[in-house]
Formats: sequence, C-alpha cells, structure tokens
Amino acid sequence: MFTLARRRLSACAASSRGYASVSSSSPINPNSVGPFQVFDRNVKRMQKDRAAARDGGARSRTVDYVRDEIADRMIERFQDIKRKFNIVLDLGSGPGHFSKLLDSETAQKAVLLDSSEKLLHRDSDSEFDVEIERIHADEENLLEVIPRNSQEAIVSCLSLHWVNDLPGVLVQIKEALRPDGVFLGALFGGDTLFELRTSLQLAEVEREGGISPHVSPMTDSRDMSNLLGRAGFTLLTVDVDEVKVAYPSMWELMEDLQDMGESNAVVGRRHYIHRDTLAAASAIYKELHGNEDGTIPATFQVIYVIGWKPAPNQPKPLERGSAQTNLKDVL
Repeated sequence: MFTLARRRLSACAASSRGYASVSSSSPINPNSVGPFQVFDRNVKRMQKDRAAARDGGARSRTVDYVRDEIADRMIERFQDIKRKFNIVLDLGSGPGHFSKLLDSETAQKAVLLDSSEKLLHRDSDSEFDVEIERIHADEENLLEVIPRNSQEAIVSCLSLHWVNDLPGVLVQIKEALRPDGVFLGALFGGDTLFELRTSLQLAEVEREGGISPHVSPMTDSRDMSNLLGRAGFTLLTVDVDEVKVAYPSMWELMEDLQDMGESNAVVGRRHYIHRDTLAAASAIYKELHGNEDGTIPATFQVIYVIGWKPAPNQPKPLERGSAQTNLKDVL
C-alpha cells in the first residue's frame, strides 16, 4: 500500500473488505463489443474532453497524481522485461502518463491511443523522450485502427475500467500483438473509492429512501486471471496494490474526480444529487472513515496484469510427473 499526500494529507490504515466483481463464466466472443452497455462511452469522452479543456489543461495536470504514481509502478514492471521494443502502444493513454517515462533504452517510439482528442493532445511532444504518434480512436474498437499481429508491446494505464466489454477488449489486445508480444495493464479494482460509495448509499437511503449507482462497477484480481487466460494470454501475472489519498473533505475528492475525467458515466445514472443528500454523505464519510487529523481517506485499488501472446519459442511447463527430484529430498 502507498499513501499519497493531497493538500496537507497523511497516511491511513488499510482494512480488510470483500471485493466487488463481475462474472467471468460466460464464453468470450471476439467479434462483438458485448451485449450489455454498462457505460455511456460518449459521455465518458465528453467528460475527459471537458476535464482537459478546463483552464487550458491546468486543472487536469493538477490531478495527475494518481495516474502518475501508477505509471511509475508500471514502468518498473516494464523495465523488468529485458527487451528493447521498437514500438509501444499506449492504449487509453490520456496525455501519456506511462509513455513519458519511456526512454531510448526501452523503446524507440510510443503510439498514444485515446478516445478523448483533447486529452490526447493536452501535452506537447517535448515532454517525451521517445518519438510520439497519436491516434484518436475508441479503445473498445482497437482492431479497427491497429492491424492484427502488429504490436510488440501494448500497455494500458488506468483506462480499461471504463470499457463495456472487458473480455472482448482483452481478445482484441491479444490479436493486435505479435507472437510473444506482451500486454501490461493497470486498472482500478472493486475496492476503489469504497468509502465514497458506502457514504453516498447510506445518505441516499436516509434522505431519499433508496440508492442509485454513483461509483462505477469494477472487476477484481480473481476475474482478471480468468479473463486473461480465456482471452488467450499465457505466462500470466496478476497482483493488487492500493494507493490511499487523504483529502480535507468529500467535496475536494469529488472535485478532483471531475477534473480527472472520472465522473460517473453509468448508463441510466442520475444526473444530479440533492444538496442535502451530499451534505449527509459528507458527514457520514467523515464519521465512518475519517482520519484523526480531520481529513478523509480515498482508496484507489489497482490491479496490475501482465500477459504474453503465445509463441512456439516461449518457455512451457514440463508435463506432470516428469520431475527427476523428489520434493521430500529437497525439504
């Protein structure tokens, strides 16, 4: 776990909670974007565009702290791969949080792909150490702009939690990779913003007699292992970490989420919340989750995944029963 400071902020303790999850038992159809539309992709694109345009991008840059931290952790994993890549495709790149950390020793060129044109072009090429190409396209339709078997490496830094058909997108990523190509991704997990979620739900039940979704549904590490395997990836690695950020109150948290382009985009969402409901949620948040110094914590759970496209030259496990040494002798 890592704690970020935000406006005079401090660390807070983690607690054990159950995971929110999505079903991973149905077969993957690589030729569809999925039968269910959970998120309004057009609304999400407009949210990101507006966030990138506020104050000429200044407010958007102010709230890069979460994505910059996750990009730092991703580049450490990427550099553990002892290989130099000609091109790295940054899927759902935003302004290029991950690609800005690439250097000439790891890659020659980065291709940034994002559905938000304004966010994609927010920062200049001078902020990158490698050659840059930008593609304005929807991550859900990757194979419409990226040929099959064309990429050595695909990365995704905190973008896939907004796609409607995660299994289908993973299949498209695998198809876009060359044999022995690698996919490295980070996406928000089910415990993300659980404090905000529970506070809003309790406030709505108290003030309005019911609840509506305000924090989007997310997957968990167990589902990601299954989905990657069923998408055709091999040599899988999945691990989970947390970033905790402390805020003066719930209001600053919600303001920063808006500037990140992370506002609610669930289909059928309510377009407003009553002011007295928000006030009650703020009080509940501080009472249930508040820190001793008066701040409130916000948890961002992050799932990191690595998967490789199968190739004949990859290492493979030996057949069961082929071992030459008895484990009893070793222990």
